[in-house]
Amino acid sequence: MLRKIFFLTVLLALVMTACGAPQASPLAAPVATEPSAPIMLTDGLGRPVVLKEAAKRVVSLAPSNTEILFAVGAVEQVIGRDEFSDYPEAAKALPSVGGSMGEYSVETIVSLNPDLVLAAEINSPELVKQLEDLGLTVYYLKNPTTLEEMYLNLEIVAQLTGEDPTKLTDSLKARVDAVDEKIMPLSARPAVFYEIDATDAAKPYTYGPGTFGDLLIARAGGTNIGNELTDPYPQISLEQIVVSNPSIILLGDSMWGVTTEAVISRPGWETIEAVKSKQIFPIDDNLISRPGPRLVDGLEQLAKLLHPGVFP
Repeated sequence: MLRKIFFLTVLLALVMTACGAPQASPLAAPVATEPSAPIMLTDGLGRPVVLKEAAKRVVSLAPSNTEILFAVGAVEQVIGRDEFSDYPEAAKALPSVGGSMGEYSVETIVSLNPDLVLAAEINSPELVKQLEDLGLTVYYLKNPTTLEEMYLNLEIVAQLTGEDPTKLTDSLKARVDAVDEKIMPLSARPAVFYEIDATDAAKPYTYGPGTFGDLLIARAGGTNIGNELTDPYPQISLEQIVVSNPSIILLGDSMWGVTTEAVISRPGWETIEAVKSKQIFPIDDNLISRPGPRLVDGLEQLAKLLHPGVFP
């Protein structure tokens, strides 16, 4: 049930974005300021956001934001989080402000008296306005479309909270460069099917074009068969999977109990190369779906699964 709730929440956010959420210009670079000067940035909705000083009380409205806040060192400043924020472990102890099916407790958010609410692309512009109308300062962090834009998001959050992300971003860039260096010379790029949700095994959900799953599979040296579809989170028919004949299947839904054995036993799947060779691997989908620093963990894991001879 929790899987369904969260997955539907993500799809709902995508629909709202497609149906008229303002399209902001590319992510704004942090503005250099003196320590005592106000922080002035333009957020992902194109709104000017001003803080008199670095935020000391922050409520996060998305798991990715929570992970970013902890990663840049703003641990003490985070005073509230959405109910799906479960990493790092310490985040679970923070008060929850809701978030199931996009429903947040505005009363709880206000009662925490934050000087910054950090929203994300899964949050609606209407929620941002509602919170702003209540006198709260809200920064809407737009999803990155590349790993390089993800680094910029880290820098933005670090500036909003008065932290220095240099060591973090330098480390992440070095790890990505190490993967790129080994992948670049390779000519073989295995066909990959990434399963998000196979409640309907005849038409499971997968990552389509423009998603982090598609981006990371390509950067890890694979070919995502979902890239041939048009929707970002499409259902793909069994017939399409059979025709594409992936040599590797990745189970993002393994966290909900889906196993390699279950896939092998599915009717009609026995002709797929990945099933015949048992090249079916569980993977933590949080490393693929959350636009934060753990995307680099996801890239490294994908590269090792797709090219085990290159990444022992």
